[in-house]
Amino acid sequence: MGRPRLVFVHGIGGPRDARADLDEWLRATAHGARAAGHSARISGLLGGWAADARFAYYGDLFRRSGAQGGPAAGAEDEDALVALLQEAVDERLTDPELTPAEAAALRRARAQLAPTGRAQGAGAPARHAVNALTSLLALPGLRATGGWLTARTTAGMLGQVARYLNRAEPDERGAALDGRIRSRVAECLDREGPTVVVAHSLGTVVALETLHAHRASVPLLITLGSPLGIRTAVQPRVRPQPLGTPECVGRWLNFWDRDDLVAARPALEKFVRPNAAGALPVSGRVDSDGAWVHPAAKYLAQPAVAGPLVEALTTTAGGR
Repeated sequence: MGRPRLVFVHGIGGPRDARADLDEWLRATAHGARAAGHSARISGLLGGWAADARFAYYGDLFRRSGAQGGPAAGAEDEDALVALLQEAVDERLTDPELTPAEAAALRRARAQLAPTGRAQGAGAPARHAVNALTSLLALPGLRATGGWLTARTTAGMLGQVARYLNRAEPDERGAALDGRIRSRVAECLDREGPTVVVAHSLGTVVALETLHAHRASVPLLITLGSPLGIRTAVQPRVRPQPLGTPECVGRWLNFWDRDDLVAARPALEKFVRPNAAGALPVSGRVDSDGAWVHPAAKYLAQPAVAGPLVEALTTTAGGR
């Protein structure tokens, strides 16, 4: 009896060590599984015999020759980044649980994204985004331990969403950036047997588009901290339209953290169409402690996330 395939799809961020990230995501899942009452399954998960776990890495494709980091370079990328932040801030401002300090930081950031009475010019949207993120980094969910997360690096990471959705940056063979990224993910999927897919952040957009072209079974899709709900900068640019559950997906669980600014409009089931089997995303809130709640490991360590994941692997293995 073969092992079920488990594919992790990462999101925004700088260059990473895929092997180290796979280990971190598995250990976070093990932590959450233990809290969910699945201690007996942890050794198989970490030992590699419970699943053929793979990390679909594409971060190197975002490197630009001579790039120094920071916000995306193109004017279209910069405008999309500002639109993404504006909608995320506006959504967060509707939260009845906001503290006065949080509300003040959000209002200050919103004003910085669309300043009045100032000359614009080349690079103005990028400057507005960095200024706004400087204010937003005071929020609990974005504040970074030790100060390693800066407004400029955060703008560069969020700009990757715009770069993917711009469908540009062809390589020497004419393949656009988004297509090359989806190819990396598709290579990790089991083309004949079932694959459980866990996608995070921008990876939720990449995974959704990739799975629409996948023919083998995906008994469970888990999305974490997804920007798919951002109605102007993301949602209408995802392909295919209208937004729907891929036909290969049997079950879709979507998780969001109240302090995760990227996960604006998190109830994906309100605007995603079901597939022929009636599968729709089912969204659930989790609450992580500490600063910078967006990382995938924070989500995977939650029992509400890890529990269904290890249960799906067990069920899938029993059905092979």
